[in-house]
Amino acid sequence: MDGISLAPIGVLLLVACLIAMLSRRLGLPYIVGLVVAGFLITLMPNAPALPLSRGLIFNIFLPPLVFEAALQLSWPRFRHELPLTFALAFIGVGIATAIVAAGMHYIVGWSWIGAALFGVLIAATDPVSVIAAFREMRCQPRVSMVVESESLLNDGVAAVGFAVLSAIAAGASPGVASVVPAFLWTLGAGLIIGLAVSTAILILVGRTKDPLVEITLTTIAAYGSFLIAEDVHASGIIAALAAGLLVGNFGWESAISVEGRERVRYAWEYFAFLANSFVFILIGMNAASQPLAQLGSVAAGVAILLVLAGRALSIYPIATLFSRSRWRLPATYQHTLFWGGLRGALALALALAVPPSVPERDAIIVTAFVVVAFSILVQGLTMPWLIRRFDLSHQHAEEPVAAPAASG
Repeated sequence: MDGISLAPIGVLLLVACLIAMLSRRLGLPYIVGLVVAGFLITLMPNAPALPLSRGLIFNIFLPPLVFEAALQLSWPRFRHELPLTFALAFIGVGIATAIVAAGMHYIVGWSWIGAALFGVLIAATDPVSVIAAFREMRCQPRVSMVVESESLLNDGVAAVGFAVLSAIAAGASPGVASVVPAFLWTLGAGLIIGLAVSTAILILVGRTKDPLVEITLTTIAAYGSFLIAEDVHASGIIAALAAGLLVGNFGWESAISVEGRERVRYAWEYFAFLANSFVFILIGMNAASQPLAQLGSVAAGVAILLVLAGRALSIYPIATLFSRSRWRLPATYQHTLFWGGLRGALALALALAVPPSVPERDAIIVTAFVVVAFSILVQGLTMPWLIRRFDLSHQHAEEPVAAPAASG
């Protein structure tokens, strides 16, 4: 262990705790405070250098965050909203990707492959940012359910689309005969792996009543499903989502002991707090170190406007399609979905994974940091006001079209 200093980690944890205390007292979004703190840390003398990498986000931060988010989802309510959230995730990501890609190609002048990669990595909302923000704001149950479910699903769809485009950038055939099977494998194999790993873990969990063992086994389910799926070029996000849903909805009743349920839940809330704290501080630290001047204000402004336009055109038309069904979204919900579509760690992880052969790789990374910074600092900071303005806090009654009450 010689040469390894844990002091920077301890300092970041202390900063995260202080920001959490201050944010709650001031009524500001916690994630905004963390990003600002990351910016300020880089201005200090002898500031720690902690680079943000694709491996760090995918291998360390995303598995527990996606798993914990899915662990909290009620399967009956999640299933009730599936037609709507599937449309928002699949069709919505496609629309947003096309708009951003076309704009970056024709307006900024990027190559089609570079523009498409940026379009797909920035099209999906980030579950890390979205769930952290909306839980803190305590929105009405249906608002939170739709936003969180859509974010988790479109996150997996974007990651799958990015993997397919990266393969094309590396020289793979762009034909339908190769793209469609690759897309289905990435999505389907991730689902199967997540269900298989979590089922095996629940069988083991059912043979113990030791809460510490139960926490450890669920940790294996989170990381095991994610990393195994990624290792076979499937979607780790979909795998962790499936694993979390299975453990959170069926594990409580059939496997996890009565004594262990609250302890497991609290443990995962703590894991999520740690991961959120580190990832948002690191986003702030690394955004401050980006060569933003090299990008130019015009390109940055174009990217932000395109992302907002893509989000709007992937929310409002799809919501209109469901306007006469039981999945109808009131206008206030649609506005919340639009402005609450925050970007964060996933977009940066994918940007850092853009193949070196793509000529715009460096510009894509810097642009992703600009969009993420705008998303968290501007959209994230104004979301509490929007929730209050639309009267969508959990103290108020739900719309009659909301999903029926569900157990779990």
